[in-house]
Amino acid sequence: MGSNQSWVTEFVLVGFQLSADVQVLLLWVFSLFYIFSLLANGVILGLICLDPSLHTPMYFFLSHLSIIDMSYASSNVPKMLANLVNQDRTISFVPCIIQTFLYVSFGHTECLILVVMSYDRFVAICHPLQYTVIMNWRVCMALAITSWSCGFILSLVHAILLLRLPFCGPREVNHLFCEILSVLKLACADTSINQVVILADCVFVLVGALYLMLVSYMHILWAILKIQSKEGCTKAFSTCLSHLCVVGLFFGIAMVVNMVPDSSQREEREKILSLFHSLFNPMLNPLIYSLRNAQVKGALYRALQKKRPT
Repeated sequence: MGSNQSWVTEFVLVGFQLSADVQVLLLWVFSLFYIFSLLANGVILGLICLDPSLHTPMYFFLSHLSIIDMSYASSNVPKMLANLVNQDRTISFVPCIIQTFLYVSFGHTECLILVVMSYDRFVAICHPLQYTVIMNWRVCMALAITSWSCGFILSLVHAILLLRLPFCGPREVNHLFCEILSVLKLACADTSINQVVILADCVFVLVGALYLMLVSYMHILWAILKIQSKEGCTKAFSTCLSHLCVVGLFFGIAMVVNMVPDSSQREEREKILSLFHSLFNPMLNPLIYSLRNAQVKGALYRALQKKRPT
């Protein structure tokens, strides 16, 4: 950490300033959401691994999304739940930086996996005869590894830039966890380089990824409009609807978080919006894919039939 950073050995996570009764209520609600998100994503992941009919590129990337959602929530929610019942809300310097690193890593990786999933749908609808050739398993593995690698490398850059800063007080992080912008505010040095890198990162990952997805879906929409039969149009569009819902949730919240103007209420709004990324998105994603997807429901039905005694 360096000699300068030894000035601060731990931070205090402020969280929500609520009464004890409300915090206990939130503890139960958030715990249920967290457990449900782990179970729902675990079921999706298990079905994809065990059911041969789901061994396709689309569900291969969906399995990665489930792993990311479970990891994403687990990187900060347990500490957040503990802080709802503990008066001592301290977190050591190194665990705080690790929490920041993991949160940014999984966020970046999810964003890139969503881009890859939109490309998969583009190939499936716009080039159906060449789909198995273009989206072969070597390409799928390369896209998945690239998404994970880019997510962790970009996050590592942020962590290294954060570690070089001296922290000499105050030590209260006005957030539910060690969110990078909230931690930067406590640095006792110029953070302009960090701010520039974060801005460039947002443009590259958020705006760039959204642009690529819009291009993919413009081609998809154009291809769907060319389909003559109404049944064919409905079937083609239904394969994209689940992904569009997940993309809308993820990027809508991300854009709001990053574009909320500075005000006295900004930090409180960011806390609430961060709950959507940490708790609600990981819980809703498997529901969206299972409720809107006949193949996933069919795989679940077959799995339950196998467990039922003859």
